[in-house]
Amino acid sequence: METAVPLKKKPFRLATIVLPILVTQVALYMMTFFDILMTGRYDTYHLAGVTIGSSFWLPVYTGLAGILIGLTPIIAQYIGARLHAEVRPSVQQGLYVSVALAAIVFAIILFAVAPILEAMPLEAEVRIVAADYLTGMSFGLLPLFAYTVLRSFFDALGATRISMFIILLSAPINIFINYLLIYGNWGFPELGGAGAGYASAITYWLVFFIACSVAWKHKPFKDYALFNGWEKISFKKWKVILVIGVPIGISIFVETSIFSAVTLMMSNYSTSVISAHQIALNFTSLLYMLPLSISMGATILVGQAVGAGQMRDAKQYSYLSVGLAVAFSFVSIAILLVFRAPIASLYTTDGQIIGLATQFFIYAALFQLSDAIQAPVQGALRGYKDVNMTFIMAIVSYWVLGLPIGYMVATFTELGPYGYWIGLIAGLTVGAITLTGRLIYIQKKKFV
Repeated sequence: METAVPLKKKPFRLATIVLPILVTQVALYMMTFFDILMTGRYDTYHLAGVTIGSSFWLPVYTGLAGILIGLTPIIAQYIGARLHAEVRPSVQQGLYVSVALAAIVFAIILFAVAPILEAMPLEAEVRIVAADYLTGMSFGLLPLFAYTVLRSFFDALGATRISMFIILLSAPINIFINYLLIYGNWGFPELGGAGAGYASAITYWLVFFIACSVAWKHKPFKDYALFNGWEKISFKKWKVILVIGVPIGISIFVETSIFSAVTLMMSNYSTSVISAHQIALNFTSLLYMLPLSISMGATILVGQAVGAGQMRDAKQYSYLSVGLAVAFSFVSIAILLVFRAPIASLYTTDGQIIGLATQFFIYAALFQLSDAIQAPVQGALRGYKDVNMTFIMAIVSYWVLGLPIGYMVATFTELGPYGYWIGLIAGLTVGAITLTGRLIYIQKKKFV
């Protein structure tokens, strides 16, 4: 793939990579969005149960799936260096790793989550819904992890539109299955919040089969013959994947788990507070899709440029990514401040929950700028295969600073549950500053 392009053409190239990723991420997010939205319309207790269940699901899944995302910079650098023969073995070993990771998460859900739920001060109905939701989701673990490997392959080649088309095909199906299983329409069982979990699992299998078909039959992917000449498990090649992937996975786990930890710590508050917090978090997660997509695009383009030895291009893509994300962060801030009440009313008709959610949205607006900086910077660092400092700083900024600050403000001031969001703002700000410093250091080192 061509990586050496003039600076004036780089924004266009970045946009052509990022836009399909954004559509893909939004479509993936919309599955969770409609889980929350449709469950909220069904019953408040089921909304709280899905909220608690997703607080367990998201950090565990995203953290371990993040390990597989490590394939993106690995393959991108192979492509940039024109080492095409290395791609098929990397993908096959990645699929083996995906099976192992799916087994690990399934065991965690089976043996560890139930005792934790029992120990939490939750209403019985909320606890039951959370457990049933996780059971349904667990049936989709294997295809979800395996699809992550194939998506990393597509994206590393710069073919981000493929992932977009696959998810766009499957997202409406997920919503339709939600309609059947949550509400019990057309003779299907009425499962409430648990139905959202089973609907997602069915959709993940569909996504995986479509991705396999594309990789097998369509150019340029079939030229890599991913499913031919299967190698035996090679722990040496697993190590290559894990050395890059594990720090990425830990970094993602640390980042997502801080939000889940806050949600779980809010179990001491009322069901209305939990639901309002989840509404605010759910919508701000939608806004985060843009800096996240820019981050993933930065990983691809920086990785290809580094693989081709074009360090100046890599640096330019890094800063273009940050500039684009920052520009759009001001749009996100305006949306959160101006349309707080209408957004909250999309999720629920409960006036008390709407009022609480609008307050959470104010604090969410405050960390949009930090999010817009740290996400693309992380993506650029991954393109350089510099991943260890990222997860170290993630631990420091979120768990050493963010959560303790949030707990103290929530416990010892009148802000109550909003105090946790103050902690999140502090953690994100520290993360943005430190990671930017690391990127500058790496780029200077690469030019030496």
